[in-house]
This record gives sequence, C-alpha cells and structure tokens, in this order.
Amino acid sequence: MTTEFLTVETAAHLLQLHPKTVLRFIREGRLRATKVGKQYRVMRSDLNTFAGSKSPNDGRDAKATSIVDIADVDPALLQRLSAVLLGASKGKEPSGAPISVDIAHDPERRSVKVILVASPADAAMLLKLVSACLET
Repeated sequence: MTTEFLTVETAAHLLQLHPKTVLRFIREGRLRATKVGKQYRVMRSDLNTFAGSKSPNDGRDAKATSIVDIADVDPALLQRLSAVLLGASKGKEPSGAPISVDIAHDPERRSVKVILVASPADAAMLLKLVSACLET
C-alpha cells in the first residue's frame, strides 16, 4: 500500500484554496498533517476525507438499476407513489450516494413504470417503498 504525501501548496491547489488557508486548517486541527522539518505534508487520504470525497482505492462504486412496471394504476396510487418515492429520493440518502427516480405514466393503459438508479442498499429501500404503496 503506497501512501502519497502532498505539500501544502499541492493540497491548496487541489482544494482550490489559498495555501495560508490550508495552513490555518492544519494549525486548527481541521486537516491532519505531518510536520517534516519546517514544512507540513498532508496524506492524500486525509485530504480526501477532509474534502468529503473518495479516492479511487476507497472501494467500488456500485449502482443498481431497477424498473418496476405497475398495471391498473389509478390517480390516487400514482400520486402516492410519486410523493413517497420522490420524497425519499430528495431526503438524506442512507448511503450518501445519489439517487435517481423517474416515473413514467401512461394514462391510456393506466400503467406506470418506476425507474430507480441508486446504490444497491438504497434501491432495495426504494423497492420496499414501492411494495408498501401497492399494498395500501
């Protein structure tokens, strides 16, 4: 496992901040750094944690795409599905990953397609919500 150390100037460039701002964050304890001689070095993983981003080695980013085809949908069920799913997707995502919900309604056939793109855990949660809406 290779650990990459960055200078304060490089960290500042990556964060799009002034180097003095990065130094202030280090001195305040908001950004972890190691002092080497008279200069600080910041580990890339600490910088990514500070910035709230993942490095490519943090793990795999998995997405699940689900399409639910629902027949014989009345306006009340359509409204309930829309409110529940769109509300859940706009709230705080359990995994922190973005959630995409699209609802396509065909009024002539009285059918609805729900298209979900999310992390597997979030997709499972949304599919449970669809199931719950259909049971009521």
